[in-house]
Order: sequence, then structure tokens, then C-alpha cells
Amino acid sequence: MLSAFAARISSVDLNDSELPPFTPNRIKIEVLSGLTVALALVPEAVAFSFVAGVHPLVGLYAAFIVGLITAAIGGRRGMISGATGALAVVMVALVAKHGVEYLFATVVLMGIFQILAGVFRLGKFIRLVPHPVMLGFVNGLAIVIFLAQLSQFQVPGPDEAKVWMTGLPLIIMLGLVVLTMLIIWGMPKITNVIPAPLAGIAIVAGIVIFFGIDVPRVGDLASIKGEFPEFHIPMVPLTLETFKIILPFSLILAAIGLIESLLTHNLVGEITGRRGGASQECIAQGLANTVTGFFGGMGGCAMIGQSLINVKSGGRTRLSGLSAALFLLAFILVGSSLIEQIPLAALVGVMFMVVIGTFAWQSLVILRRIPLTDALVMGLVTVVTVISDLAVAVIVGVIVSALAYAWNNAKRIHATTKETPEGGKVYLIEGPLFFGSVEGFSEIFDPENDPDHIVVDFDNSRVVDQSALQAIEDLAHKYEEQGKTIRLRHLARDCHRLLDRAGQLIEKSEDDPNYGLAVDYAVKTGIFGNRH
Repeated sequence: MLSAFAARISSVDLNDSELPPFTPNRIKIEVLSGLTVALALVPEAVAFSFVAGVHPLVGLYAAFIVGLITAAIGGRRGMISGATGALAVVMVALVAKHGVEYLFATVVLMGIFQILAGVFRLGKFIRLVPHPVMLGFVNGLAIVIFLAQLSQFQVPGPDEAKVWMTGLPLIIMLGLVVLTMLIIWGMPKITNVIPAPLAGIAIVAGIVIFFGIDVPRVGDLASIKGEFPEFHIPMVPLTLETFKIILPFSLILAAIGLIESLLTHNLVGEITGRRGGASQECIAQGLANTVTGFFGGMGGCAMIGQSLINVKSGGRTRLSGLSAALFLLAFILVGSSLIEQIPLAALVGVMFMVVIGTFAWQSLVILRRIPLTDALVMGLVTVVTVISDLAVAVIVGVIVSALAYAWNNAKRIHATTKETPEGGKVYLIEGPLFFGSVEGFSEIFDPENDPDHIVVDFDNSRVVDQSALQAIEDLAHKYEEQGKTIRLRHLARDCHRLLDRAGQLIEKSEDDPNYGLAVDYAVKTGIFGNRH
């Protein structure tokens, strides 16, 4: 499904896992992609600064530094990072109560935690995110991006409160948005000389400036003019009390930042046909945030919208991300007067096209063809992403998926029986034995009425966890009380190691668990104690 999306959003072959050669044309594509991303970054960085309750330059500096470092050493070429709304909504409480200096200290500590996550290779756990959760995340993000653009259709009212546009201003705004979208849609059919989103922004901005059309512009949000970011040690007391204040915020921000970054990392990897680099991305994000905290930035993470703009514009290498960061710095230092003239309608049009390309439309078609649980998880993650935040949505999705998986596997356990020539009985177990299935496992057996010799055959089963070990010992204890013997047969190698490590739960045997010859294992009781 994501591969189908990849085919739609680019005129170049994005499924090629090899990096394109650095020809003059490739360099042009990468640089122009970076310029497109930088133009779209400006209003978002400013808006997220307002959300966090800090000066717009704090968000712009974060977008520059985080974008520059992650582009240089990140684990996924073509991915764009910067200040994001998911982090801003967490920061606002800290800034309101303790001030911006505590935010800088928090961002530094957040970065250190992310570096440690990369060093200990925790990024690989993103593999545990099921595909329905990924689809829900993509659809939820698309809706969030769409809803975020609606604020651009509001203007200050008589009492400075925001009111919706009406009449001619609304018609002009919508017209420019639609025009931008049409240019982005049609430009690739005419030429690929410049990225379609950049063409849309440039043409619409030219029309607005040439004809002097009165529409909201970037400069109406805030001035982006500033100086080069300077090294700044956060002015906070170096006390235990300070650490207690910033620790919970830094942990939450680190988790949210890594989850959003790694999911975007996977999505971009799906589109570009590349794999790996999750732990490297953790280290890059952590280093970027640590540096940002010392240069007066609010911190950041991967940005799915900007990453998709970059990919759509043809960005495939680190050069596009580096160019975006450097263009953003140039806007701050020397180009603010020009950038502030860009109409917001053009940028809204670009983001609307991102929304259309991001939303996994096919997921709506397959809802009736996939398991009900997967459909519910997909919808749940989408809704939680919209009403809460990405981290909560992903965690909820993973937990629900895990519980559904455990429940489905718990129902699978059953057994067939057969008699042995010696008058014993063999239970052939089907399905995994773990915490969710131990109750069903125990109900299979009949110690009172079974013969004196029982064999439990695990050829089609697996012993998974401590609950399974406890269930085996409890079962052996029941047969022991009846004066009967029980043996385990066909333990897989991993099951053999698990039981053997459990304090000699099984008696030693000459058998090598490759099982050229089936050997029955006796069970020792009293290892875990009788739980009944």
C-alpha cells in the first residue's frame, strides 16, 4: 500500500534502493527540493513556536540545527527533521511554569536520552509496530496536517480574537490554494525542470506580489529576521530540584520524538526502498537536540509532511536535507523580507497536496477484507492521533494489537490424544503455551482418570514464558499427587533451553534437542512452588 503511494508521489523511480549519481542535474534536483522544504518549514516553525509559547526564532533555530545535523548523519537519506507540533504541545506547560531557559535544559537532556537509546540499539523495537498501526499513523497524520492548515483561513477580529474568513477574502484565499494545487498536479506533466511544489509557490507568490493582492502572508505570522544562533548554556540552577523539573519532560519529549522519527523513518524507507538505520537515526536525533539546546532552539524530530514534500520533489540524498537547513538559515539572516511576502495560500496548497498523497486511501477499500481486529486498530490509531498525539496513538495501537494477538493465540491451544501400546496416553499439543493459554492448557488434561503414564508431546507447540513453565510444573504436581508419571516429548531447541534454565525443571537426558531420536523428559516439581 505504501509502495503504491510511493509510485504516485514522484515522477522518478523511488523504488530504486541505490543512491543516484551526483550529476549536475541530480544536484539541481536536490538543492531545489531543499528550497521547497525550507519555504514550507518557515510558517510551521513559527506556528509551533507560538504553540510552545516561545519566540518564533526559537522554533526557526531548532528547524535549522536539527534539520542540518540529522540530514548529515541521520539513518535515512531524504528525511527532514525540525520543530514539530507533537513536541510543542508538551513544551508549553514547561515554558509557562518555568520559562524558556528550563526548556533549553530539557532539550539537552532529551537529546542525551535519545543518544543513549541509539547506543543501546533501542531503535530496532520500532519493528514491533504492526502494519495496521502504521496505516493508522499515516492516516491520522494526514488528518492532523489538514486540520492544522485550517487556521490559515482565520484572521484577527475586532477584539483580536481569530475569526473565519468570509466573503471575497475567503474566495481569493481558496482560489489561490486551488491554483497552487493545480500547478503541483499539472507541472510534472509539462516539465520536471523544477519541483512542482516549488513551482506552485513561486507562481502563486509572483501573482500575489505583482497584482498586489491583499491576502495573509508569512510576514503576518511574525518576523523571521534574526542573527546566527549563538552558543548559550541554559541559565538554570544546577540543582537536584532542577533535574526533577526537567526529567519527566525530557523523557516524554525523547519518547515522542523517537517514536515520530522512527515511524517517519520507516515510511520514507518504504517509499525509497531502503532499510535499516534506526539506531543511527536515534543517535542523530539525540545529538541534534543536544546541540539545539545549547543554541537556543526548542528541539525537534522528524517531520512527515516536510519529508514527503522532499521525496515528492525528488530529494533522495543528504544534500536535499542539508540544503533545506542552509536555505532556512539564509532566510533568517538575509532573506526575511522576501520570504515574508510569500502568501500563506501557496503553502496551504502545498500541504493539502501532501495530505492527499499521505492518506492511505486504499486502506478504506480493504477495511472489509482484513481481519476485524486490524481494522479496529487502524481506526483507533487514526482517531487517537487526531485527538491526542502520535506517541499515545502508537502505544495504544501496539498494546491493542499485542492483546489481540495474545487472545487469538490463547484460543488456538488444544490437544489430540492417542493410546500407547503400553497402556499410556499421549497428548499432542497444538498451539503455543504462554501466559494467555495456560488456562486452556490446564483444562486439556484429566489427571484423575488418565492412565499411570502420560506423555505431553510439544512437536506442534512451543513453551514460551514463565507462566508456561509454571503451568507445566502445576500439571506435573497434579499427576504426582495421583501417583502417576508425566513426560515431555519433542521439546524444540529454544524450549529445551528455557526449561533447562528454569532451575532444572526437566530431568537431564542424553538427548540432543535436534531430535533425530525422540526422548521423553521427566518433570521435577517444587521449582516454582505450588501456586494452588
